Amino acid sequence: MSSGNTEIHKANDIQIAFFDVDGTLVDINTKVATPKMLDTLRALQKNGVKICIATGRAPDKIPQFDGVEFDACLAFNASYCFTKDAVIFSNPLPPAAVRRVIENAKALGRPVSVATAARSASNGNDPDLTDYYAISKQTITVADDFEDLMNSTVYQLMLGSRKEEHAQLLKGVTGAKITSWWPRAVDIIPTDGSKGVGVQKVLDYFHIKNEQAIAFGDGGNDIEMLQTVGTGVAMGNATDDVKAAADAVCGNVSDDGIYYYCKNHGLL
Repeated sequence: MSSGNTEIHKANDIQIAFFDVDGTLVDINTKVATPKMLDTLRALQKNGVKICIATGRAPDKIPQFDGVEFDACLAFNASYCFTKDAVIFSNPLPPAAVRRVIENAKALGRPVSVATAARSASNGNDPDLTDYYAISKQTITVADDFEDLMNSTVYQLMLGSRKEEHAQLLKGVTGAKITSWWPRAVDIIPTDGSKGVGVQKVLDYFHIKNEQAIAFGDGGNDIEMLQTVGTGVAMGNATDDVKAAADAVCGNVSDDGIYYYCKNHGLL
């Protein structure tokens, strides 16, 4: 459980809210945020609550929400956190870890997508990686300059992978770990990174206490985020381990669970 409690909060108790994207703000099936979700984000800001996205996506792949400008974005599972004016936190993968993971993936016949702050590209594709990108309405770019890209500042690796392949992927790798929210693919991030780490960096930047923060998520990569804030809320469509780690569970993303949670708890 996180350090918070499940008591109903008044609007002025919460100063900042963090949201995962896929399966939390955006329904994975429809791939859009509902009108009620957009109204919730706007109302929170109107009430003085800062709103932040925390996602595995790259900065240029974070969706735009009509009439909403987020106070901070935590990209690459919070290895790269920024506002419109400043970079709050930058935590790239060790170059040796990038090379070793790519070598291990090649032995498994798995292509890898490499993500820098500016772009994401792959050395190939397979059905799992293609479908992983499609969840967020993205397509894979196979890079002619992949060798140069992998030797630049890399924040995250993405590839199709099943659980039984995880150990082989990380064989001989130092400074990197697997985080996952979908059973057919993984994100590989720095060992000392997570959404929880990024959330803490953002809280410190804005001088906000943990107990004044709330977060919403649905996947395994959201657990540390939910545990870092005062009130961690799992979506109704979240996995069981996420619900077990949260202080509360709201409704399904498709049923505007965040809107009704915020309305019922005095945040709107």
